[in-house]
Amino acid sequence: MTQDQVQSVPPRLSERSRDELASMLPELLLAGHLIDRAGMPHLIATFGADTMRDIAIDEWKGASPVYSKRMQRALGFEGDTVETIFKNIQLDIGAPPQFLDFRFAMTDAYHGEFWLDHCGALMDVEPMGDDYVFAMCHEIEDPTFDATATASNPRAQVRPIHRPPRVPANRSPHCAWTVTIDDAHPELPVPDEAKDIARTEAARLDLEDVDLDDIGRGDYAGPLLSDLEFGEWSASALRRMTEEVCLQGHLLALSFLRATALRTASPGDARELLRHQFTGVAGVAAARIAAHLHLGQSLADVAEVLAWSPSLLPAAYTGCSIEIDGRLTIRFDRCAPAFIDGAWPTLLEDGHLEALDAIVLAVDPWLVCEVVHDTDAELVIEVLRGDHERTKHEDVRLTEFSTGADFVFEERSTPVEIRFSR
Repeated sequence: MTQDQVQSVPPRLSERSRDELASMLPELLLAGHLIDRAGMPHLIATFGADTMRDIAIDEWKGASPVYSKRMQRALGFEGDTVETIFKNIQLDIGAPPQFLDFRFAMTDAYHGEFWLDHCGALMDVEPMGDDYVFAMCHEIEDPTFDATATASNPRAQVRPIHRPPRVPANRSPHCAWTVTIDDAHPELPVPDEAKDIARTEAARLDLEDVDLDDIGRGDYAGPLLSDLEFGEWSASALRRMTEEVCLQGHLLALSFLRATALRTASPGDARELLRHQFTGVAGVAAARIAAHLHLGQSLADVAEVLAWSPSLLPAAYTGCSIEIDGRLTIRFDRCAPAFIDGAWPTLLEDGHLEALDAIVLAVDPWLVCEVVHDTDAELVIEVLRGDHERTKHEDVRLTEFSTGADFVFEERSTPVEIRFSR
């Protein structure tokens, strides 16, 4: 077969339209948030709730400062004010739009407030009881909010006005916080966890700069907006945002692996927990993507879901490519940065294709993945029709407990500028 006979399906990100990219970004942000929903049940089962809490703290302290600074640089909004912090939140997988419905107010450059009119994370945890709510909204949020703020200003302090457990039970907004920057505040150090994650290939990955001459918004250097209308952005900016959002997920997974490995008997045990996380989030994200795109069950439809799967993007990191020529083939370049880091793609091998199986099953339960070529240089996997209809992997079912699995985004009114109140 000649190269001309191999059809790449679907197009690469560089060939996607503004509309496609803008439509998919909220889905990718939500998929990143679901990474913890995929991993934490396994941590609770293995270690108990207290150690799960400690891993979550280390995980977010490791990843968030690193990817926050990357996004600031990519979209030209680096700074040391509360506005920078709030813009950062809007483009963070820890705060997918609407599912975590952040609202903002700024008194001046160094004083502001945010509150959540809806917190999907709270909706997930509240049925588990006040102990879990307290762990998330107090013990995890306190150190991780401050860690994220260090990417903008080490003298920023994020402090609660009120937060769950909710009193009264239906209190709204779900929580509210102040952000204050003051030279009198002690300077927060960059967390050791973030220093470790900053040394990964994912943290140092070079991606194509935004073309500021492209049609549409190319940076976020202007005023803070109440909501981001992704359709206003240029295709170039949207591509970079897409790649950065997917890279946030890989950085979070690497930080999860680091934190877990410190508490397991062997590196293999930590990687097995990472595999459960990978499988759960890959399957749920694939189902959401397939539904969002109104896809059928053809091989081209399966290829489309694979191509949008955030665990397989950006290609510059994962080394993943998809081909269809009557057969659907998934290739991984083992020299890609993800394989140096030991990231999600390195968990794929003969006998352990659970995550890819979860993705294709979300489109057609008769499909199965099979390794057809495996060397030090390349891993090649083919998607085949199996001899029986399969059911969802248990890791996917566990992740589906999150209300994010079937969350529906709504159309919002035109974003407005948020200005200083004095």
